[in-house]
Amino acid sequence: MSRLDETHDPGRRSWIESANAPGTDFPVQNLPYGVFSHGGGPCRVGVAIGDMILDLTAAEGQGRLGTGQPVFDTGSLNRFMARPKEEWTSMRRRIAALLDAAAGTRDLPLVAQADAVLHLPAEIRGFTDFYASREHATNVGSMFRDPANALLPNWLHVPIGYNGRASTVVVSGTPITRPLGQLKGPEDAAPRVGPTAKLDFEVELGALVGTGNAMGAPMSAAEAWEAIFGYVLLNDWSARDIQVWEYQPLGPFLSKAFGTTISPWVVTRDALEPFRVPPPERAVPLLPYLREETPNNLDIVIEAELAPEGRAGRRILRTNARWLYYSAAQQLAHHTLSGCAMETGDLLGSGTISGEARESWGSLLELTWNGRDPLDVEGGRRAFLEDGDSVTLRGHCDGPYRIGFGTCAGTIRPAPAAPGPRD
Repeated sequence: MSRLDETHDPGRRSWIESANAPGTDFPVQNLPYGVFSHGGGPCRVGVAIGDMILDLTAAEGQGRLGTGQPVFDTGSLNRFMARPKEEWTSMRRRIAALLDAAAGTRDLPLVAQADAVLHLPAEIRGFTDFYASREHATNVGSMFRDPANALLPNWLHVPIGYNGRASTVVVSGTPITRPLGQLKGPEDAAPRVGPTAKLDFEVELGALVGTGNAMGAPMSAAEAWEAIFGYVLLNDWSARDIQVWEYQPLGPFLSKAFGTTISPWVVTRDALEPFRVPPPERAVPLLPYLREETPNNLDIVIEAELAPEGRAGRRILRTNARWLYYSAAQQLAHHTLSGCAMETGDLLGSGTISGEARESWGSLLELTWNGRDPLDVEGGRRAFLEDGDSVTLRGHCDGPYRIGFGTCAGTIRPAPAAPGPRD
């Protein structure tokens, strides 16, 4: 059921002129939440509007938001995300009214984005990475197994995932250290320890859980959709050569645990309501708990740019979250099927998002076909990432207005020395 309201009105404008500029990521119809600091002060909760930030912590303290008990006073979104979903919607309406061009009072606490430092928007309680793109799974299966049987028998029936590390989820702009791990080539007699030579990125969409479920109480797909607070861009950095040696029989471990970057602004589920689209056609019927009564995929264009150190960046791919075979709601519903309790601040990664065309493949593993076909970049070629390389993801929805996510960026720094016994 569509839940469009006055906050989605394409004709609505803000008294903050930068929010009305063509191509802005943050018009008054977006209002994504984030955490920021400025002037060396503490972390505060805010909303992006044009090139400014509305300081919700200050506005709440001034009694402008009508929250009663404070929800924006902890330097994190978790307290607000844990509130009932009806309060998410009513707060969005209240903030939109304050920023509307017709608003009578305009002396709100604002900070220029250029003067702010952005932080992780929430305390990430747990991180699960899925494998929800059929095209990506098919590419990987074709690369490492039989192309005629690229998908494993369970893939079309169950959202495949693994539990990652919340401790290494970082905000955009945080450097990523090249990881060490055990490496063993096909001709090697034994493994060795060393830095990955096949460092990769993964273009993903992240979903933040707002209201979780009690242990032992599974969610339906419809309930899971309602439990998601909002979405971020996500890059789950990957060490492909470490992964090849370690992933059998239990899956990724060190190859995916060293760093996951997310964008700082959380675009709410309410803001994305006009951009819901149907999923790809199902190859086989899904089990009842995964069936969706509403279109829960999202039409979000995501691009990746690669910039060698000291060089200009170049866009190397353009993909779309609408092609995911399993939506974030289905991922969350499956996560709870066994009775697993999900908590406020849990993060779900979609897994690499790829389309059918080569230019839409969401990782270097695919774009270079495991290094066989290097890409041209400024000043050279890349099979995988080198030290000093920067990867930047940008995402947006296109319609009568633009809903942007900002950037999700990280730069690779050299690996540390391998540890060994003390002298």
